[in-house]
Amino acid sequence: MIAGKVALILGYGDVGKGCAQALRGQGAIVLIAEIDPICALQAAMEGYRVVTLDDVAEQVDIVVTATGNYHVVTHEHMKRMRNQAILCNIGHFDSEIDVQSLKKYQWENIKPQVDHVIFPDGKRLILLAEGRLVNLGCATGHPSFVMSASFSNQILAQIELFKNAAQYGRDVYVLPKLLDEKVARLHLGRIGAKLTQLTREQADYLGVAIDGPYKPEQYRY
Repeated sequence: MIAGKVALILGYGDVGKGCAQALRGQGAIVLIAEIDPICALQAAMEGYRVVTLDDVAEQVDIVVTATGNYHVVTHEHMKRMRNQAILCNIGHFDSEIDVQSLKKYQWENIKPQVDHVIFPDGKRLILLAEGRLVNLGCATGHPSFVMSASFSNQILAQIELFKNAAQYGRDVYVLPKLLDEKVARLHLGRIGAKLTQLTREQADYLGVAIDGPYKPEQYRY
């Protein structure tokens, strides 16, 4: 049961934000650790307590790494954690948690992708997916709806490159906002959503086309 547990999420980027929302939605007491002052301020303004792992290692029941960095959870941190604390990573590779330093201890497999790491004093940590991506190791990865949006993006990008090849050099480009909106538009019906339509007067007032794009390229959702 997650309700009432203290969960620390390391990293409050897009992935960390989603983890925080999911854990809060299940009743966890969510803490955030961040290096970026802007992301830290976002977390604080959402009502999360922004802390450091050094300060709270003994207090947390669940630790989730979502940083894309290296050894953000060190062996010293894990030595200080409470018995039966849960460790997992949803950032990138299995180096976010210093899993290699745990190899010298006894491991007990509880079930596939769930291990007890037993310290010399008898304390046990629960490590999910051996520190690899927990959404792939302990779940089924990305939902089909998300993959549909992702593949739609890729297909529309290929069509755009084929039709307008002369406009693009050998470089990396962000998908044009109009195509991004098209992907979202195509998926709205599946979840029972209905868009409001601008009138001509409203579109002219905003300085946009009735059918979009509605935001400038640099707009961040």
